[in-house]
Amino acid sequence: MKKYRCKICGYIHEGDTPPDICPVCKAPASEFEEIKTENRKRFNREGNVYTILYASVIVVLVAVMLAVTAQVLGERQKRNESTDKKRQILASLNISSTNKTAEDLYNEYITASYLVDVQGQKTEGDAFFTKLDAVLRLPEAEQCYPVFEATVGGQKKYVLSMRGSGLWGPLWGFISFDDDRNTVYGASFGHESETPGLGAEIESAEFSNKFKGKHFFDTSGKFVSVAIVKTGKTVQGQDYVDGISGGTITSQGVDVMLKNGIGAYENFLKTNN
Repeated sequence: MKKYRCKICGYIHEGDTPPDICPVCKAPASEFEEIKTENRKRFNREGNVYTILYASVIVVLVAVMLAVTAQVLGERQKRNESTDKKRQILASLNISSTNKTAEDLYNEYITASYLVDVQGQKTEGDAFFTKLDAVLRLPEAEQCYPVFEATVGGQKKYVLSMRGSGLWGPLWGFISFDDDRNTVYGASFGHESETPGLGAEIESAEFSNKFKGKHFFDTSGKFVSVAIVKTGKTVQGQDYVDGISGGTITSQGVDVMLKNGIGAYENFLKTNN
C-alpha cells in the first residue's frame, strides 16, 4: 500500500493512487505527492551482534598488522640472532670485536662446522642452525651436537655448544678446547633472565676467564668435567672454578650444564685424548 501526502494541508492518504480530491482541503490529485518509505533499518550499535562483529574486525586487522610486521622484521631478527651467536662463538675463542664485523671474524677463524652423534662420529646436518634445546628433547640415540673448528694463532681449536637451566630461565654457552680436546682455551656463557649483578654475572669476562687452562678429563683419561664451587671451597679429582657470589642456583646450573652438555661430547673429545 502506498502513501500520499497532500501538499496543501498535509493529509495522508493510503492507496494505490492519490484521491481525486483531498477530503480535507478539496485540493485536486495533482497536489498529492507520494511518500517514499525508508526500508533500511538502523544497525543497533548497542546490541551483541554489533559488539561481536566489531571485535572480530579489530582482531583480524591486528592479526594482519602483526603478520606484516613479522614478515618485514623476520629477516632482520634472524640476521641479529645469527650475528649474536657468532659473537658468542668468537668470545669462547677469546676473540673480541675489532674494526671487523662478527661475520668477517667468524669467516676468518672458523674453518669448519659439523654435527657429531653420541658416539662422536660426524653426521649430516647444519651445525650453525641446529637448535640445541630441541636436540636435547630427542631420545639420546637420535641426538647430534654442533662442533665448530677454528684456527687461532696457527693452532686448531674445537668449540662445543651446551645448554642448561638457571634460576629463572635457560642458560647456554660455548667452550673451546685446544687440539688435545681436553684443555680449555676459552669460554662464553649466556642467559635469558638471571638476576643482574648476581647470576647474570656468568656473562662477564671475569667468570669465563676462570676456565682457561682447565681440563675436563683427569690424568687417567676419565671424563670428570670442571666443577663450579663456592669461593674458598675445593674439590678432589677434578679442576674447578669459583662460582658467582650470590648466584648459587645459577652457578649450580652452570655446573650441571658443563657436566651434561660437554659430557654429551665425551666420545668425540676422546678421539685424540
